[in-house]
Amino acid sequence: MDFLSGFLMRFLAQLQSPTLGFLIGGMVVASLGSRLAIPDAAYKFIVFMLLMKVGLTGGQEIRNANLVDMLVPAVFAVAIGIIIVFIGRHTLCKLPNVKTEDGIATAGLFGAVSGSTFAAGLTLLETDGIPYEAWTAALYPFMDIPALVTAIVLASIYTSKQRAAADEALGKEEYLSKEEYLGNQGGGTAVAYRSKPQGGTSSNRVRIWPIVKESLQGSALSALLLGIALGLLTQPERVYDTFFDPLFRGLLSVLMLVMGMEAAARLGELRKVAQWYTLYALIAPLLHGLIAFGFGMIAHVTTGFSLGGVVVLAVIAASSSDISGPPTLRAGIPAANPSAYIGSSTAIGTPVAIALGIPLFIALAQALGG
Repeated sequence: MDFLSGFLMRFLAQLQSPTLGFLIGGMVVASLGSRLAIPDAAYKFIVFMLLMKVGLTGGQEIRNANLVDMLVPAVFAVAIGIIIVFIGRHTLCKLPNVKTEDGIATAGLFGAVSGSTFAAGLTLLETDGIPYEAWTAALYPFMDIPALVTAIVLASIYTSKQRAAADEALGKEEYLSKEEYLGNQGGGTAVAYRSKPQGGTSSNRVRIWPIVKESLQGSALSALLLGIALGLLTQPERVYDTFFDPLFRGLLSVLMLVMGMEAAARLGELRKVAQWYTLYALIAPLLHGLIAFGFGMIAHVTTGFSLGGVVVLAVIAASSSDISGPPTLRAGIPAANPSAYIGSSTAIGTPVAIALGIPLFIALAQALGG
C-alpha cells in the first residue's frame, strides 16, 4: 500500500514537473495547429549540450571509479539491449498486419536509448536527492549500439531468407514450365535447365562494423562519448560548473517541448499502421524497464551497485531512441516504415517512459531500499 501511494504521489508530481509539463505542452500546441517551431539547428544544439553535460559528469566520475564495479552493469546493459530486440522479434512481429521488417525496426528503436529520457531520469533523481553512480552515463552506448546492431542483423537475416525462398520458388516454377513445354513436343526425354540464382551467400552477409561505425558517428553518441572522454582525460570542472551544469534544466525543458510537438505530429502517422504498434508502445517501456530493474538488482546485490544506478539502468531500457536510432535504422533497414517505428516511439513510448516509467522505477527502488 505504501508503494502504491508513493508511486501515485510521484506520478502526480511528475505530471507537474517541468519535464513532462513541457512535453504535454508541446503536444497540446501542436494539436491545436499552432505554428510554433523551434529551429532544427537550435534543437541539435540543445541535444548536444545535454549529452555533453551528461558525458562530462560521467567522465569525471569514471576517473575515480572502480572499473571492476562498472563491468557487471555494462555487461547487463549489452544483454538488455539485445534481449529487448529479440522480445520484439518474437512478439510484435508475430501480430496480424505487422510487417516483419517494421516490427524488427520498432524493437531496435525501443532497445536503443533516448538521450532526452535518460537526461530526464537523471534530473528527477537529482531533484529527489537519490544518489547514483555518475558513471552510469557510460552505460548508454553499451545498450544503444548492441540493440541497433541486433535489429539490423535480424532484419538482414530475414530479408536474405525471403530472397532465398523467392529464388527457390522461381527456380522450381521455371523448371516445371520448361519440362512441360519439352514434354508436349512429343517423343524424346524431357530435359529442363535450371539457372543458378545470382548472388551467393557472401553478398547477403551482414557486416557488423559499418553498423557500429554508423552508430558511433551519430550526433547523440558522438556528443556523449566526447563528453566522457573530455571528463576523463581533462580537467573540465571550471567550464562544467559555470556553463554546462547551470543550463541543463532549462535546455531539457525546451527539448521536451520540441519532443511534444514531434509526438503530436507522429500520431497522425501512427494511425496509418496497425493498432498493434500502439499496444506495443504502451507496454514495452514498462516491461523493458522492469526487466532491466531486475538485472540491476542482481548487480546491486553482487557488486553494491546503488539503487539509484538500478533506476538509471531501468530508465535507459524503458526509453526508445529519438536521436541516434532513427537515422541508423533508416540506413540499416530501408524496407521498414518510419511511421511505424518512429511514430510508436515518439508519440507513445517516450511519454509512457517519462510519465509512468521513471516514477515507477524510483518508487520500486525506494520501497526496496526501505
